[in-house]
Amino acid sequence: MNLPNKLTILRVILIPFFVVFLLAADAIGPWSVYVALAIFVIASLTDMLDGKIARKYNLVTNFGKFMDPLADKLLVVSALVCYVDLGRIPSWVVLIIIAREFIISGFRLVAAESGVVIAASYWGKIKTTVQMVTIIFMMPNFGGTIVFWIEQVLIYASLILTVVSLIDYLVKNKNILLDGGKI
Repeated sequence: MNLPNKLTILRVILIPFFVVFLLAADAIGPWSVYVALAIFVIASLTDMLDGKIARKYNLVTNFGKFMDPLADKLLVVSALVCYVDLGRIPSWVVLIIIAREFIISGFRLVAAESGVVIAASYWGKIKTTVQMVTIIFMMPNFGGTIVFWIEQVLIYASLILTVVSLIDYLVKNKNILLDGGKI
C-alpha cells in the first residue's frame, strides 16, 4: 500500500476520535473542541496531501480514486451530523448534502460494475474544500452576530456547491445512468 492510500486510511481512522472530542465538551471540558478542531484540520490536510503525492509520484490507484472521496464524505458528514446534534446547522441542509453523497456513491458503484472509475470532479473538490472550511470555521463557536452571518454564508455556499456538483456529476455521467453502466 502506497503513502497516499495510507494517508486516506489515516483520515478514516481519525474520524471516530474527532467525533468523540467534538461531542465530549460537556463530559471532559470545553478544551475537547480544540482537540477535535486539530484532528479535523489534520484529517483535512491529509486529503490535500494524499492527492498531491499520488499525482506527483504517479501513485494514483483505483483504490485511491474510490477511497479518497469516500473518506472525505465520511469526515464531512460526521462533522455535519455532530453539528445537527449540537444545534449548529439545520438538519435539512445536512440531509441534502448526505443525499448528494449517496447519489454520487451509487453512480460510482454502477460505473465500477462496468470497470469505470469515476474520479472526483473539479466541482466536487471545491464543494469538499468549502465544506471543510465551513466546519473548521464553525467549530470554535465564538458566537456574535458577525460570526453567525459568516457561518450562514459558508453553510449556504456549501449547500449550493453540493447541488452544483451533483448536477455536474449527473450531466457528465448521464450515460452511466441511462445505459445501465455500459460505456
